[in-house]
Parts: sequence; C-alpha cells; structure tokens
Amino acid sequence: MADEDTRDGHDIHDTRDGHEEGGARAAAAVRGPAAAWPLENALFSAAVLARRLPWADAPARALGLDALTHEGITRALLGHLKRTRSGRPVRLRTPFGSFLVPLRAGDAAALLAHAEREGALGAATGLDAGGRRYRLSPHATPDAARAREAAPPADALRDLVRDDVDGITAARRGDGTLDWKVWRAGTLRLARRVVVGAEAAEDTLLSEVLAAATSAVDSRSAEARTAALGRRLAPYLTDPDPASLAGRLSPGGEAAETLVGSVAHALALVSEAASATALQALALDAAGVADSPERAVAEALRHWPPVAAAVHPVRASFVWHDLAVESGTEILCAPGLLPHEPGADGPAPWPGALCAAPAGCAWAPVAELVATETVRAVLAGARSVLISPRFGPDRLPDALEPGELLVALTDREGRSGDARITVGLPTALPVAAPGYAPASYAALARASAERLERHAESLAACAGHTGWNDDEAGEHFRMVLLGHADRCAKAAADVRRAAQRLAG
Repeated sequence: MADEDTRDGHDIHDTRDGHEEGGARAAAAVRGPAAAWPLENALFSAAVLARRLPWADAPARALGLDALTHEGITRALLGHLKRTRSGRPVRLRTPFGSFLVPLRAGDAAALLAHAEREGALGAATGLDAGGRRYRLSPHATPDAARAREAAPPADALRDLVRDDVDGITAARRGDGTLDWKVWRAGTLRLARRVVVGAEAAEDTLLSEVLAAATSAVDSRSAEARTAALGRRLAPYLTDPDPASLAGRLSPGGEAAETLVGSVAHALALVSEAASATALQALALDAAGVADSPERAVAEALRHWPPVAAAVHPVRASFVWHDLAVESGTEILCAPGLLPHEPGADGPAPWPGALCAAPAGCAWAPVAELVATETVRAVLAGARSVLISPRFGPDRLPDALEPGELLVALTDREGRSGDARITVGLPTALPVAAPGYAPASYAALARASAERLERHAESLAACAGHTGWNDDEAGEHFRMVLLGHADRCAKAAADVRRAAQRLAG
C-alpha cells in the first residue's frame, strides 16, 4: 500500500509539474515584437525618405552599385531583419512615428485580417513618401454577394467606356501626347458615368466634392464635407441609372441615404484606378512590360499602388500566432517596401492597393476592371509610345506620378492600301520637348519616322487609284503624288537612322 501511495503521489506530483511547465512554455511562447536597433531604424528611415528623391539613386546606378540605391538598402535591411528576427514583425522607429512592420506581404495581410476579426483596429490612414498622413476614402461596401451582383459585366462596361475613351484620345495634342488634365477630366467623367449614371457624367463638381471629402484633415471638416458629398449624390440615387453600379446596387429603389457611403467609396476607387492606374498601365504597355491590358493594370497596381502605405491603429490588444500586439500600437503596411513573395506566379497586386480595408474591399475588383477596360479601349485604336520618363522591363521606377508621365498614342489606322491621307492626324510625335534625354529624342524620332512611312504609303495608295486614269492632268497629279511619297519614304529612312544614333 505504501508503495502504491508513493507511486500515486509521485504520479500526481509529476502531472502537476507537467502543467506548470506547459503553462510556462505557453507564456514564454507569446511575446511582444522585437525592437529594431538604432542603426536599423536609421537605415529604414533613410530608405523610406529616399523614395521622395528619385535622383538620389542616380550616382549609384551609374556606377552599377545597385546595393547602394534605396531599393538595394531596403532589400538588404529587410533580409537582415528576417534573419535576425526569424521573420517576425519588428518594431521600427522612424522620423514620422514608431510602427510595427510586417516583413512579408503574406504576414501583413494575415496580421491585419486577424486583427480585423478581433475588432482590434481603428480607421486606417494613408502615409505618403514624406511621412505625412492623409485621410483615405472611408471603406463602405455591401456584402460580397451583393457587390458581385452590382458590378457591371465586362461587355456592358466596354460599351460604357468606349465613348469616353474615344473623346479622350481625340483630344490629344497635335504631337500625339496625352495631356494629363484632359486625360484626368475624361477618366473622371467615365468613372461618374460607370458608378453613378449617365446624368452624373457631366457633374464635375461631384468629383471635386468627393476629392475634398477624402482630403479632409480633421474630423470636423471631414464630417462637413462628407455631408456635402451625400447631398451631391442624393439626387442621382433617388432613381439611379439602371446601367450604373448604383442602379445595379439598388434595383428595388433602396433609400438614397443608405447607398451614399457605398457609392461614394466605389466612385473614389474607380476614379483613382481609371485616371492614375490606367495611365500607368499604358506606360507599361509602351515599355514592353505587359502584353495585355489585364497584366498592365495588375503590374501598375503592384508597382505603384494608390495606397502605397497605410497605418492601422490598434485599439485593443490581441495575439496573432505567438505575437502579442498591444493597444496603442500602429501597424505600418507598405507594399512598396516589401519584396514580392518568392515563387509567386504572375503580377498579383497587393490586396490593399486601392483600399486599405484589412478584410479586402468588394469595390477594388470593380475599379481594377474599369481601369483594364479603359486601357483596352485606348489600345483598340492606338498604339502607346512612352516619352517620359524612360524605363524598360528590367528596371521600373520606384515612383511614377501620373501627372508627370508623358505617353503618346499613334493611330493603328492609315495603313497602306486604304488610300487615306494621314496628313493632319495626330499619329506621331514630330515635336521634341526640351530637356529630355537622348533616348527620349530617339523615341520621338522613331515615331516621326513611322508617321512619315505611313504618309508615304497612303500617298502611294492614293496615286494608285483608277480615278487618275481619265486624262493627262490626272496622270500629272499621280506623278506628283508618287514623288511626294518617294521623298517621304527617304525622309523616314533618314529619321530612323538618326533615331538609332540617338539610342546609341
């Protein structure tokens, strides 16, 4: 009996110790994020701030020292942090705040999604390259199923987009380049038509009120501007256009006030995608980076997401895997700083590229589709030519502001054999812009050579028409046309040789 008691006591004692040890291990497993060292903080801050200065990397690139560019420094620093912190999110101090920074894109998305499910996050704010915070369009969408039903089908969307895109391309400059103000005004008109309806297409004030509501810097002005936006939208939502997203969202005539938030958010995302992302996608197409409108838009969103960095405040403590995140922490998700996941297939954009909502946004795919159809409509009748800045598939710029981007369109029409004269059509770029690099002048020269070649072809086709056979005067005009065609062809060859010399 004594042996049995001893054995039982020993067994009980062992079990109790096992519980104590297991509890200690569990407590040790959950711990807060590690803080970066001062030098790591300094390097991270320098890499972030250097994004404001595109020329800062020029000396290092000229010497072939890519490791000294801010992209190289960021990549090396993140690799170092992953090795020394086991890939866990790390706390970094910067001149514009202290943040918990996930080191992998997948971890960032999973961390935010978990925190959202726990109800631990406050409203996100954007963070620009200078460290200034700005207000994001308040995330408001219906449930996913209803949003899918409201999204216009691709075929219907193409019909909505075509007229506006034709007007934009027809308004390009005489040298074929797209004026940013004209492009932006046209694409915002397109966004209003797609989201709110045909009656809102000409309401330029609606887009201005939307921009003002999004850019409000304090809660009082945000509240007043949001109310003004609701009043501006209300007339269009009382009896919405059935062909618009708003009409599809409310086929039964739902009260206008319940739709304002969702429609305003959809309009904000579609406006951004159609005006900025679509133009960036045209530049990628011109540079040979993408081979389809879908891929061009996806690449543009991946490399230059409209929401390049977002700060998510933590309002309640939570635990993600073995990481304890305390209330008051700010999570910084900056897809531009995170490397793409190794082995990822295709140009998958950051989930929060257009909207920073942790659980994803139902309107983001709609905005991406509108941008894709805009690019498709432009390229259906024209070919894009990148003028400035010059880049190629092997090295894309870290920042590409749409307002500083110069893209031209050359018509696909006017080919030989159709007897159409191409003089006067804005099909190429005969005017060089001062200050461009030689490679940019080479692009201008190549486009001019193509224009001259098409002009020679159309003149020769015109001269071949049987209408000149009736009399001697007709034959004379035919010879004159053929002479002009020959001179244009020779000039095109000379210009093309000059372009090759400029391209070096």
